[in-house]
Amino acid sequence: MEPRRIIAIGCSAGGVETLSRLVAGLPTDIPAAICVVVHFPAGSTSVLPRILQRAGALPAVHARDGDALAAGHIYVAPPDWHLEVAGSVVHLSHGPAENSHRPAIDVLFRSVAQTWGGRAVGVILSGTGDDGTAGLAVLRECGGVAVVQDPAEAIFAAMPRSALEHVDVNHCVRVSEMTPLLVDLASAPIRPTSHPQAIECGDDDPVADAPEPTPIVGAGGLICPDCGGALWEVQEGHVLRFRCRIGHTFSPESLLDQQAEALESVLWGAVRALEERAALAQRMAERFRSRGDERLAVRFDARARASVDRADVIRSALMIKSESSSNSAEPGSSPRA
Repeated sequence: MEPRRIIAIGCSAGGVETLSRLVAGLPTDIPAAICVVVHFPAGSTSVLPRILQRAGALPAVHARDGDALAAGHIYVAPPDWHLEVAGSVVHLSHGPAENSHRPAIDVLFRSVAQTWGGRAVGVILSGTGDDGTAGLAVLRECGGVAVVQDPAEAIFAAMPRSALEHVDVNHCVRVSEMTPLLVDLASAPIRPTSHPQAIECGDDDPVADAPEPTPIVGAGGLICPDCGGALWEVQEGHVLRFRCRIGHTFSPESLLDQQAEALESVLWGAVRALEERAALAQRMAERFRSRGDERLAVRFDARARASVDRADVIRSALMIKSESSSNSAEPGSSPRA
């Protein structure tokens, strides 16, 4: 049966357990198709459809390109593939990662907003980071309904909290309340949306057809950490994003995280280079000392000590940063399904 509505769900760390609880109470006659994105790393094996099918009564499968959406069915994004919806058809794409994720929740939400408008429901569950926030903002602007798990209940609260901070969310509820809410939303009469942008969102891709923004250039220019290209500032709803010409897209938070990783890699490279320089200088000192040239041996000893001292300073700074991050950051974990 063709669905009356579509429910798009996104989650990350802690999301498999939460998602299982959510679908456990959904009835087989729910008049909506359900599309799910969970962050799985490329190359991983996902058995999430099997888990969800055991948890509840709805059939669940990994989405296949060209699948026709059916009411009462769950479609899960396979690892390393974006899940998109065009009308009542599922599409898989290997496009650029967003917030360093593929599949990305934002990609699903934007595609659902484009063609389903006021008949779409977007759901954010447990997870780290802020993937899904920008896509949920677009879905709301297109007349859809935004539902977010109560951060106080979420195993990892960052994703729900980000959505609440940046999106005009319709419902913030616990999972036990969310299941009956989704059933009610799926069965509710379809009314014309009052959002003036809904028709535009339904007819055109709000991302692809937007005017090309101005790149960030000059002293404050930013570079894409994935491909090295220039980044553009783009606005999705009220959410600021950064996108390169290839299409790699980052929220400010995910961009800061990527820059931190790149900086750490460079600094560890500097430690390695300094220690190699110290080893070479020490070797030269020993060589000159064995020849009786103490003057040159002392000079190379000094170079070796200077390189070791600089490496120790950088290493200490990196270790302090690591300890600070582990103590202050919300713990993360990869979904295990």
